[in-house]
Amino acid sequence: MVSVRPAEQIPVEVSVKTEINNEPYELMTTGHFYQKGQSSYLIYEENMPEGKIQTTVKLKEKEVLILRKGAVEMRLHFLLNKKTPGTYKTPLGVLMTEADTQRIEVADGRVELRYSLEIQGSDAGTYHMNINYRPYHN
Repeated sequence: MVSVRPAEQIPVEVSVKTEINNEPYELMTTGHFYQKGQSSYLIYEENMPEGKIQTTVKLKEKEVLILRKGAVEMRLHFLLNKKTPGTYKTPLGVLMTEADTQRIEVADGRVELRYSLEIQGSDAGTYHMNINYRPYHN
């Protein structure tokens, strides 16, 4: 049987700091980081009151894709100075989102995003997200 996970996965500590309309939220967790082709991937799990959420962050130089599965299902795509469609699945159905990205910075161990989000055409706020990750050893 072939493993579906790349062998070069690196265990990482992950810190996610998000400001939504200047309200801070912070998450500390562990996950894995790996590279495949021209993209890098950061995978981590969040424990929320609603349940567990597996988050995959796909990184390219000027593009970020965030996929969340589990208690929250979301697809957010970010391209600098562009409005990009996405989805947010709720018990009532799938809502369409649009991210208007003002800032993307991808560097070693760090991702910064600043964007405005609309859900079903309504303003859902301005977001400033910093994801930091570094290798750790058990």
